[in-house]
Amino acid sequence: MTSNSTATDATQTRTNWQVDYDVDPVEIRDPVAEALGVLEPGDPFVITYRDAVKEAGHSCPTASGAYRIVQFGLDALYPDDYPVRSEIEVQAAGPRDDAAYGVMSRIISYVTGAAKDDGFGGLAGGYGGRRDLLRFDAFDPDTAEPTFRFRRTDTDEIVEVVYHVSEIPDGGPATGNLQRILDGSANEQQRDTFADAWHRRVQIVLMDDSLFTVGAIGTV
Repeated sequence: MTSNSTATDATQTRTNWQVDYDVDPVEIRDPVAEALGVLEPGDPFVITYRDAVKEAGHSCPTASGAYRIVQFGLDALYPDDYPVRSEIEVQAAGPRDDAAYGVMSRIISYVTGAAKDDGFGGLAGGYGGRRDLLRFDAFDPDTAEPTFRFRRTDTDEIVEVVYHVSEIPDGGPATGNLQRILDGSANEQQRDTFADAWHRRVQIVLMDDSLFTVGAIGTV
């Protein structure tokens, strides 16, 4: 579930190989996993932001924004129960080859299971299928900010989540050390100051609910 928080303390614990962020996990049921004995009936998968980072291969405001988009969307669609894979359609306002929508959709698909025509077709009779539940250029948004809609296929309820990425504070001069890191000329202090500034921005996205607007669209 999503916590109501503001970015008053964007701290994170950093070791020599990972960053531990302060953000709630997403819990989601999977009927196929239940049918095949991976999960007990009614029990959810627990997906953390660290899992999303593993899928993306990096942590950044785009990846963290996608995680929060799906978190907010599922919380709004399922206020009293676990969301269910195979019953969630994801609609992206932008194209698949867009730098932001492409990365975000991969993470959102990882959580919800929603996929295009290469997705899981389901067990016998299509049970638990997630194919053709991810759509790009699905609607015209009211803003240039990244916007996704989530539809429950069992009720046709739709919610929209807008990510106000333009309102994220910049990382300051320390982020200028990235090029030195890439070309191998950065010293340890420059690497450390860059990492602290970079991951602080990510933690702000994970903490500050005001960077997201969630609204009900109604039903189709």
